[in-house]
Amino acid sequence: MPDLPGPTHPAPHLILGSSSPYRRALLARLGLPFETMTPDIDEIPRPDETPALTALRLAREKAAAILARAPGALVIGSDQVATLDGLQIGKPGSHDKALAQLQLMRGRQVVFHTALCLLDGRADAPLPLQLEEVRTTVGFRNLPDSELDAYLRIEKPYDVAGSAKNEGMGIALLDRIDTSDPTALTGLPLIALCSMLRKAGLQFFTGASA
Repeated sequence: MPDLPGPTHPAPHLILGSSSPYRRALLARLGLPFETMTPDIDEIPRPDETPALTALRLAREKAAAILARAPGALVIGSDQVATLDGLQIGKPGSHDKALAQLQLMRGRQVVFHTALCLLDGRADAPLPLQLEEVRTTVGFRNLPDSELDAYLRIEKPYDVAGSAKNEGMGIALLDRIDTSDPTALTGLPLIALCSMLRKAGLQFFTGASA
């Protein structure tokens, strides 16, 4: 279904519910004024919850937590869950756990479930809730322990699910990325987000003429 221009609304207060500098940099590419706020939620997966549902729930909860603090705002929430053979791969938190993750993933494919939520708190919001999941399949190179260890000591990606920052040197660990939204792997699917923002009535090229 093509994007349709929404009705004209006053420019909303746009908030990115994330402390990630990578998500902030991605959103800045759209040229829209925004601020960032850090959501404070429990990110532990629930029993028997699929990876996609975990990501979708957490993206929505992050946005809702921010909207509760900033009523009337337009809030972006995003979350990402990595899986190998259907099992969730969390943030390692330490060098040894990160090395074990990379050893497990080398030569194999990992699926990243990136969920995006847009909550519109305006009283006349055309769409109060928009929610979408974008999947990215990543192939990891079959690299020796010495390279994996060296990478971790340089970039220290211990707060990243999958232990590899594709926006940094971690791209050298990968041999393939398959996705419909190229920024999804970094944590904020901009193609999906642009569609959501247009449906919320935002304009990107206000100076354009017919």
